[in-house]
Amino acid sequence: MGRYLQQRLSSLLVVLIGISLLAFVLGAISPGDPAEIALIQGGVPASPENIAAMREQLGLNDPLPVQYLRWLGGVVRGDFGDSYLTGRSVGGELARRLPVTLRLAAYSLAMACVFGFSLGILSAAYQDRMPDRCIKWFVNIMLSFPNFWMALLLILVFAEILGLLPTSGLGGPRNMLMPAITLSAATAAGIARLVRSSLLAELGKQYFLAANARGLGRAALLLRTAFPNAVLPTVAMLGNYLGGILGGSVVVETMFALPGIGSYAVEAISARDYPALQGYVLLTGFVFVTITFAVDVICVLINPKIRLGGESA
Repeated sequence: MGRYLQQRLSSLLVVLIGISLLAFVLGAISPGDPAEIALIQGGVPASPENIAAMREQLGLNDPLPVQYLRWLGGVVRGDFGDSYLTGRSVGGELARRLPVTLRLAAYSLAMACVFGFSLGILSAAYQDRMPDRCIKWFVNIMLSFPNFWMALLLILVFAEILGLLPTSGLGGPRNMLMPAITLSAATAAGIARLVRSSLLAELGKQYFLAANARGLGRAALLLRTAFPNAVLPTVAMLGNYLGGILGGSVVVETMFALPGIGSYAVEAISARDYPALQGYVLLTGFVFVTITFAVDVICVLINPKIRLGGESA
């Protein structure tokens, strides 16, 4: 286990360095002069003299390796630079907006787990019968809906026609209900499909047949015997979902006017605010690889039979 953690941490460090390079290059190769963009966003005339002075102030006249190391040193200290659009600290703005995205992620993950596991277990319990066929039909529909279609449909039905839910802004759980449903629908359908197939794969194994021979009920067989062994692939899927939700929340946060880091990235792209975009890429990349590492450790703890580097965990 210790050797595995060391290997994973080493690869994690390499990946983080690669993400930082990607984030820096993203700003370096983007069209337009950052000095000119900063002047325009600040309302200052973009004369050649002002542009030259701004380039010197931003350190853009230094070689790219020097700029990267200086930027990376600031990132290590928690300084992501200042936004061209607002002039405020990018790190501070990301820290202010991140709780909104995490709150949306928590609601979405809870919905995906509750509905995904429930539908998957129910579908496996009624294999090839009417409930199973209805659930598979519903799952296929959910998997085929893009996020923005789902958002528009929910807004039309629950906000415009029924008037039950607000369409935008922060507030109580009612404000997060439609965004969370939009973000979790496809994942809940994927979990349901994966749980069903994993449970059915366990039904023919010897330990399940032995438990069945002892006269246990159908519910006890599925929940107490098969489910703990079938849950491992779902844990890995949930980890990937939770890491990817930071990127997938861009559309949802924009459509429901939530001030999270996803909408911050959209604003940065529209205004060509490269420091903000670099900070967003670096933060989401760091969160994703950290969650992936945590999921790997959880999978090993759940199932010690997983072999790591040729040795048993």
